[in-house]
Amino acid sequence: MTMLLTEDLPALNATLNSIAAVLLVSGWICIKTRKVAAHITFMVLALLVSTAFLTSYLIYHYRIGHVGFYGKGFIRPVYFTMLITHILLAIVNVPLTIMTVIPALQRRFDRHKRIARWTLPSWLYVSVTGVLVYFMCYQWYVRD
Repeated sequence: MTMLLTEDLPALNATLNSIAAVLLVSGWICIKTRKVAAHITFMVLALLVSTAFLTSYLIYHYRIGHVGFYGKGFIRPVYFTMLITHILLAIVNVPLTIMTVIPALQRRFDRHKRIARWTLPSWLYVSVTGVLVYFMCYQWYVRD
C-alpha cells in the first residue's frame, strides 16, 4: 500500500470536488423528482466529500503554501476572475451550507428550500471551478 504524499493532494482535491459536483446534481435531480430519501443520501454524501476536500485542501496549503499560476496572455484574467469568484463563494458557501442543513434537520423544509436555492448553485460553482483551478494550475499551465 502506498502512502498519499503531499504532492498527490491537488489531484485528490480535484477528484473530491468532481465527486461533490456529481452528488449535488444527483441530489437536485432526486428532489425535483420527489425522491426524498435519495436526495438526503446524495446531499449527505456531498457534504461528507466536501468536508474531506476542505480538510485535504487545508493540509496541502499548510504544507506547501502559495501555488503560482503560470498561464500567459488572455488566460490570466480569465483564471484570476474565476479564482476570485471561486474563493469568495467558497467562503460564503460554508455558512450558507450550515444555514441550509439546520432547517432540514429541524424539518423546516420551507426554510430549507428557500436557502437551498442559493446554496446549490454556489456550492456547485465552487466544486466545478475547483476542478478547473486544479487543471489550470497543475496540468495545463505548469512552470516551464
